[in-house]
Amino acid sequence: MKFYLISLGCPKNLTNSEEFSARLLANGHEMVFNPEEADEIIINTCGFIDSAVQEAKEEIRWALAQKKAGVVKKVAVTGCLVERFKETVAKEFPEIDTLFSISAQETIEETLSQQGVILEPLPKSLYLPEYKMSLTAPHTAYLKVADGCNNRCAYCTIPFIRGVYRSKPMEDVLREAELMTQNGVKEISLIAQDTTSYGMDLYGKPQLVELLEKLLKIDGLGRLRIMYGYPHRVTKELARLMAGTDKIFHYIDIPLQHIADPVLKRMNRHCDAAQIRATLDMLKTEVPDISLRTNFIVGFPGETDADFKELQKFIQEYEFDNMGVFEYFRESGTAAYDMEQIPQEVKSERSAALVETQSRVIDRINKRLLGTTLEAIADGPDFGRTYKDAPDIDGKVTFTKPVKTGSIFKARAVAAEGYERELEPLEE
Repeated sequence: MKFYLISLGCPKNLTNSEEFSARLLANGHEMVFNPEEADEIIINTCGFIDSAVQEAKEEIRWALAQKKAGVVKKVAVTGCLVERFKETVAKEFPEIDTLFSISAQETIEETLSQQGVILEPLPKSLYLPEYKMSLTAPHTAYLKVADGCNNRCAYCTIPFIRGVYRSKPMEDVLREAELMTQNGVKEISLIAQDTTSYGMDLYGKPQLVELLEKLLKIDGLGRLRIMYGYPHRVTKELARLMAGTDKIFHYIDIPLQHIADPVLKRMNRHCDAAQIRATLDMLKTEVPDISLRTNFIVGFPGETDADFKELQKFIQEYEFDNMGVFEYFRESGTAAYDMEQIPQEVKSERSAALVETQSRVIDRINKRLLGTTLEAIADGPDFGRTYKDAPDIDGKVTFTKPVKTGSIFKARAVAAEGYERELEPLEE
């Protein structure tokens, strides 16, 4: 079988796509990058928020049009959209040949075979080694250390889609990281719905620091990046480990969502403003060059003008290097669904105002950045990222002269406007 893959949503979903694609490839099937060469289109969907649902449906319509035109024989759909709305999707798109759950991705070959898909083995020379299919650049990869979530934030559908928090055994994480390193990966981003809870379910307490200490011992390891930490679980022990090695980028993604205590309480965020500030102050003290990324939700039910102004002031004070702004969207099944909603025009106004606030912050950061030396990674000969920028999520930089793709090197910032920066490579 030749399959054309469409993977939507977050890096955590991308790792699922990599895993089930590897299973197909290892059993003799072929991934193609032109739908006209495919027997089947497989869509791994996101269904986290309404915009993601609409994007997934647009891709399904496109794939079914390819089937109707005779370009492909089959269309299969999996992922978060299926987990949330399987019956609705099946009714809306009866032409889909296979709808299968995230758990069924682990037996994808059998799942597709049961639906009458013809599987034609390829020569053994095309089998993959014991390593998941990479859908990122060869020098960077996501390593998912856990799935599911126990936090139960009032706005979030993830626990209903992905289930309870489930850590990957430490030996499996280490083996996967070793294989990535052996295959030339220079930057490994650790991801989960809540990376800082890693190990709680398996070992009785969080084990992220212990995991990192073992990862640092891998021969040839390039750099580690920590994504999706929960504020009050980011410990001084973790910060000191980061500060003491150049093998962990001095970067952490901590989705904060808000800073006003009344909003945090309604969101069911298990930390308050004082804890958030204490965590950020600790990080800035222990890791002076720490790069902080976060997300905020505006227009959550009950957010007052005073709450929003407090958020604006907080952003100006703490100067996040990268920041996402999301307008609250009412999701069925969540605790916030039945709360009194804020008008859309208010949410839009607050979103635009917060983006403008962050724009002024970036101007100040850029003034301090010029002339400084920092670590960079090359995604191509003339462009890449600094240690402050996660792949596919944060900004990119250009280089004043060509460098080797995948290399990690020191560079001097020579120009910066908004999120567009230029670096002069100093060494490779």
